[in-house]
Amino acid sequence: MRTTKMNLGTEVPKIIKTSKSSLQTILSIVFVSLFMIFGSLPASAHCDSYDGPTIKDAIKAIETNNVNLVLKWITPEQEKEIIPLFYKTYALKSGDKEVYTIVEKHFFETLVRLHRETEGAPYTGLKPAGTTKKIVQLSDQAIASKDIEDLLGKLNNHIGKVIKEKYEKVAALEKVKNDSPEKGREFVEAYVDYTHTIEAIHDIVEQGGGHSAHKH
Repeated sequence: MRTTKMNLGTEVPKIIKTSKSSLQTILSIVFVSLFMIFGSLPASAHCDSYDGPTIKDAIKAIETNNVNLVLKWITPEQEKEIIPLFYKTYALKSGDKEVYTIVEKHFFETLVRLHRETEGAPYTGLKPAGTTKKIVQLSDQAIASKDIEDLLGKLNNHIGKVIKEKYEKVAALEKVKNDSPEKGREFVEAYVDYTHTIEAIHDIVEQGGGHSAHKH
């Protein structure tokens, strides 16, 4: 931990002292940067859930007999595995329902497994609808509605609330930090959490992000 002292009475970080409109601007930049960075990292349980975009495209592809709808999720080299399986699945669509359910699931699993390989992420099985994190659902909704403002507003409000709560905890504990070793440790723990949060946001803004590691 850095040894630099912080006097909360006179050196409140600028992000806390900023006006509400300026804070909104700062946080918007932060979250744009976050989207860029997270876009370059292996995906979590999103594309492997039944309400994720990969399986949604797979369902539509089977409904319309259009394999091209799923090829975006894999590499050209992987097409030789997916295309024959797609047509086999489609051919069985009107047959025995029990057999088709098994084949359809195998198609979904294969598509998701191959897509996860392109991200350098392990395949851990299909996840049921409703398991996708709310924030990811909102990010998908923003794309579908072509409106990012609602999402940014909710994110801005959330991160602003988190920072304010952490700051207020440190400010309260600073008043009693020298009363006892226990109070002092509480202050240090809160201080480290607060400053590391601010530092992480600063680093995101400074460093930015990219899609170089995200292989679609």
